[in-house]
Amino acid sequence: MKLIILDRDGVINFDSDQFIKKPEEWRPIPGSLEAIAQLNQANYRVVVATNQSGIGRGLFDMPMLNSIHDKMHKACALVGARIEAVFYCPHTSENKCNCRKPKTGMLEEIISRYNVSLAGVPAVGDSLRDLQAGAVLGAQPYLVLTGKGTKTQAAGGLPEGTQVFADLSAVVAALLKY
Repeated sequence: MKLIILDRDGVINFDSDQFIKKPEEWRPIPGSLEAIAQLNQANYRVVVATNQSGIGRGLFDMPMLNSIHDKMHKACALVGARIEAVFYCPHTSENKCNCRKPKTGMLEEIISRYNVSLAGVPAVGDSLRDLQAGAVLGAQPYLVLTGKGTKTQAAGGLPEGTQVFADLSAVVAALLKY
């Protein structure tokens, strides 16, 4: 089984410092949904692992998060793309939970659900914590320069072997050798 793990905000859709709090605020980055469709056509299982502390902060609730994800799934379907599962952490950093990236709880859930090792599995993110969570478990970190990616690259300290690309489309082109 081929698996790829994507962060959501800043990788698939435009990010916001004010959080994505309702479906109207969720807007795909040009080419990202088509890139997911290309992954699907190449028999990749596409899963999302996303910190969603806006829930813990009281900015939106679970039904609203479900509505945002419903919009994302429908937008994917319009271009022949499919995200198989969305794993999320609703906590703030003050909760000190194990699921909030850079901790590995969400990724351990993916390992358990799919009965796989993450060794070499592409993990795509725009922030250091996205890359760290995957790298700890052997995933191959890919930094995209969309979202917070440019700032993340400038700050340095990336996990060893991190590959850097302009956006998700460029990552997919490299993975599929287009």
